[in-house]
Amino acid sequence: MKGRDIHKSTSDGPMVGVLTFHRCVNYGSYWQARCLLEGLRNRGANAIILDHDSSRIKAFEWRCALHHVPVGSIPSRDRLCYVLKLLKLSSARAKLPQSRRFPLEQAPRMEEFDIVVVGSDEVWNLTHPWYGGCRLFFGAGVSAQRLISYAASFGNYDANGGLDKVWADYLRRFSAVSVRDLNSQRIVTSALESSVPLVLDPCLQFPPRPPRETGPPKIPFLAIYGDKFSKTFVQRVRRFARSRNLRLLSVGYHNSWADTQRISASPEEFASIMANATCIATNFFHGCIFALKNRKPFVTELSTYRRNKILGLIEQVGAEKHLLAEDSPARACERCLGEPLDPDVSTRIDALRARSNSYLDHALQ
Repeated sequence: MKGRDIHKSTSDGPMVGVLTFHRCVNYGSYWQARCLLEGLRNRGANAIILDHDSSRIKAFEWRCALHHVPVGSIPSRDRLCYVLKLLKLSSARAKLPQSRRFPLEQAPRMEEFDIVVVGSDEVWNLTHPWYGGCRLFFGAGVSAQRLISYAASFGNYDANGGLDKVWADYLRRFSAVSVRDLNSQRIVTSALESSVPLVLDPCLQFPPRPPRETGPPKIPFLAIYGDKFSKTFVQRVRRFARSRNLRLLSVGYHNSWADTQRISASPEEFASIMANATCIATNFFHGCIFALKNRKPFVTELSTYRRNKILGLIEQVGAEKHLLAEDSPARACERCLGEPLDPDVSTRIDALRARSNSYLDHALQ
């Protein structure tokens, strides 16, 4: 095993491999991999990340991570911040307990485990731009006595497209299946002709440890997490921030309408920013997740790629009012960002957490 063991396990529990997109260069992928790993290890499992590698996918990931930095569009200092962010994410990932590295396309080289947990993330997204159709995430070539999934997702692959028999047959090899969104649930239920449970994303099911106490921020701020926001969304968020004397802090991405750019934040710094923000504006799935985890007022909007993920999440927890559309009333943004999170949302999350624990109790026994 390589990497620093962030939660050293001394139990005689089963050897568990976690198969996910741990190499994706974004905060959500890092935190959901880490939270699932910690959650399993805290349950007594000897869990590690399955460290698959691919030079082809690494090139795609780095290109995606740096595509926000065309020359001349933003200050050169901010362009360098994207590179630093990439390095910080890579460094944090390397500290997670991991298996021996093996080529993504040659799964038989991986170690053998008692259980392999597939998920979370878009591990079954057949239209993912570089992971789509990778059979490893459907269990092909995996060396394990049992396969289970936790919070797996088909991402933007729509349920209306159905699921080909070859993929359904792979899923039938799983001893337990769970998904994290309604779209994925419809796909699997139809393909297997059997209902499967909805469970919480690991960042909500196994929340990261609270950031080190730093006291209230010196200057109250509204955290922005995402990019390519609509003009209407930007106008409404800016208007609210100005009315409450909140600074606009953009984390992870350059947004020209923010007062402060924190592009190069490490995963821990990202978590701290989201925990200390007065409120949050996002169009990313894990922007919503971290808002809900920290019980922060938030607003979000849908993009084509993330539509299924975000819509499924807010429907699950009853937070539909936090979704802004072009035709949403002007005051909707003010209400969502200026009022505490509805207690009913936290109640639903607690119920989903209990359901998710029940699923894991059954799947891991």
